[in-house]
Amino acid sequence: MKIGLFIPCYVNAIYPDVGIATYKLLYHFGLDVDYPADQTCCGQPMANAGFESKAFELAKNFDEMFDQYDYIVAPSASCAAFVKYNYPSVLKGSHPCRTSEKIYDICEFVHDVVKPVKLPGRFPHKVSIHNSCHGVRELHLSSASELNIARYSKIKNLLSLVEGIEIFEPDKVDECCGFGGMFAIEEPAVSVCMGEDKVRSHVAAGAEYITGADSSCLMHLQSIAKRNKLPAKFIHAVQILTSGL
Repeated sequence: MKIGLFIPCYVNAIYPDVGIATYKLLYHFGLDVDYPADQTCCGQPMANAGFESKAFELAKNFDEMFDQYDYIVAPSASCAAFVKYNYPSVLKGSHPCRTSEKIYDICEFVHDVVKPVKLPGRFPHKVSIHNSCHGVRELHLSSASELNIARYSKIKNLLSLVEGIEIFEPDKVDECCGFGGMFAIEEPAVSVCMGEDKVRSHVAAGAEYITGADSSCLMHLQSIAKRNKLPAKFIHAVQILTSGL
């Protein structure tokens, strides 16, 4: 099993520790992990802004670069979902997309493919899980409440393997935090209001830390918490999973 590690541009630039934690976790499981040094942005910002054609060259480069791997793993539910669901249309007319069926978010990959029964280390803290929209409704990291199906959470399942952790979830467990990429730029007042509601809900649940699979959502919530002087710290789920490595 050969793994291509995809580190999204904002993770690389702002949260490099998340990328390092992703590599450490995959290496811990004895997997053959490679990091293609020439990788670039996946093209999601262009497509989200309404310029999908501008993402073509990036998608083509990504598809050619990562085609050699059995799996592609990324510490970002939104970027993984963009490749999985948008690349076939972005590359339509060029060549069949070869990577959309291979890509996984790190939490999705560990839960569904690796399937560990234990993890090393301790994280003796109260943690509230933020379920990002891409993770819930495209990658199915947890159940969507509007479907009225049995409740599940892959992130919660993984975190429960870490010794000492206390896991919480907020009311309206899968409600959007208001980030939404371009939405936060085009509708800042609404975005901030949604984010404030979400952070307060996490804090009310008893969270010392707020965690999730998307650094972009966590970044949005962290800035709101800081501005409002709310007592919450933020950490990507993969950093908790590697707390003993």
